[in-house]
Amino acid sequence: MNILYIIIGLLAGIPTGIVVGRFLLRKLFKDQETNAQNKVKKILKDAENDAEILRKNKLLEAKERFLQMKAEHEQEVNAKNNEVNQRANEVKQKEQSFNSKLENLTRKEGELDKAKQNVERQSDILVKKQEEVDVLKNQHVEQLETIAGLSAEDAKNQLIDNLREDARSKAMAQIKDIVDEAKLTATKEAKKIVIQTIQRTATEAAIENTVSIFNIENDEIKGRIIGREGRNIRALEAATGIEIIVDDTPEAIILSGFDPVRREIARLAMHRLVTDGRIHPARIEEIVAKTKKQIEEEIVEIGERTVIDLGITGLHPELIRMVGRMRYRSSYGQNLLQHSREVANFCATMAAELGLNVKLAKRAGLLHDIGKVPDDNPELPHAILGMQLAEKYKEHPEVCNAIGAHHDEIEMTSMLSPIIQVCDAISGARPGARREVVEGYIKRLKELEELAMSYPGVEKTFAIQAGRELRVVVESEKISDAQSEILAADISNRIQTEMTYPGQIKVTVIRETRAVAFAK
Repeated sequence: MNILYIIIGLLAGIPTGIVVGRFLLRKLFKDQETNAQNKVKKILKDAENDAEILRKNKLLEAKERFLQMKAEHEQEVNAKNNEVNQRANEVKQKEQSFNSKLENLTRKEGELDKAKQNVERQSDILVKKQEEVDVLKNQHVEQLETIAGLSAEDAKNQLIDNLREDARSKAMAQIKDIVDEAKLTATKEAKKIVIQTIQRTATEAAIENTVSIFNIENDEIKGRIIGREGRNIRALEAATGIEIIVDDTPEAIILSGFDPVRREIARLAMHRLVTDGRIHPARIEEIVAKTKKQIEEEIVEIGERTVIDLGITGLHPELIRMVGRMRYRSSYGQNLLQHSREVANFCATMAAELGLNVKLAKRAGLLHDIGKVPDDNPELPHAILGMQLAEKYKEHPEVCNAIGAHHDEIEMTSMLSPIIQVCDAISGARPGARREVVEGYIKRLKELEELAMSYPGVEKTFAIQAGRELRVVVESEKISDAQSEILAADISNRIQTEMTYPGQIKVTVIRETRAVAFAK
């Protein structure tokens, strides 16, 4: 229709056509605008209807969720109420039980008061009788003093002196009899001791740390090592403190001892003796002395190589020697030098991550267990002893504090201290890194030797046969044969009263005299 109007306008003339065209265009735009508004209104109405439906749906969902939460809350409240009621019943029952016990206690207190009164009355009677007895005793003592011509104190002193001498001689004879009888019945009685299994377990766990194997070319060398009537092997054991086991094991001799340094000295000394061919007691003592000197040099070399590998400089020579001695020490079955190297590397890494002094951290990590390897062994925790050694040799105060505080013996004053403590735990807490049983076994053997060394006149002590025998070497000038027997008895008595051990321990006191002359 609009197109028709436009054609008519054109036919009617151009001016008129333009007017008509404009009119028609305006009408066309107005119709389109009206249609668009109608569509918009329809869309808005549809959207309002959808929104109303959605609002109603959400409202229904919210109501359902509220009802569900309300039900759950009511259920939880009911459960709590039931629990409270149950607890109240339990408290009530306990209160009733307590009241009954209180009544019993009150009744017993009354009975005790009555018994106490009876005891007091009897005590008064006994005191009176004791006074009467004392009066009679004094009268008898005065009569005896008049007859004997001695005072009671003098007679007592003479009797004590006589009894002391008789008791000492009889005691020694009786001790010998008891020891002989114990030897005869030891095997039978030992089967009744269940704790013997602990000793077997300790031996199996400690075997890797207490035994070394010395390989030989042929079994003929065993006879030369034993010597005539066993004098060579006895000289080796006395000089090194290591038990040497020569059995049917082909081409091997077993060296048993808890101290790794002693075992290494014995192994190297035997190697030199076998290579040299001259094996006799004097030569053995000479070779053992030289081997000890060589081991000391190797210890220093190991310490120097360790500090070079870790890049630590300026360490005191004595501390370097102690670091080397760590190679021959273990802590709960873990090699002490390897553990200290691990802690040093851990500390360096952690200090670098935290922005702290890496060199000081590595130094403290290496020296944190230095208190476990001094030549003397005072009764101090190894952390405190290590701190004192570090202070003695002018180490940095932060290093000293880290060493002393890594087991919380002293207060931590720097950031290095907790790092050392953490890294020590990391290295020692790895599965399989340490064995508590081995450390206790070695500690028991050391305590045995220290107990014997505490006596005057004792020169050397050696715990052998997995701690079942303690050999004590005494100075012949200070200890006589009779005193040796008394010393063995005293040591065995102290071991029984002061130490805990499975089975039995044989105490052997060795007293040797030598006469030396030189032909010129």
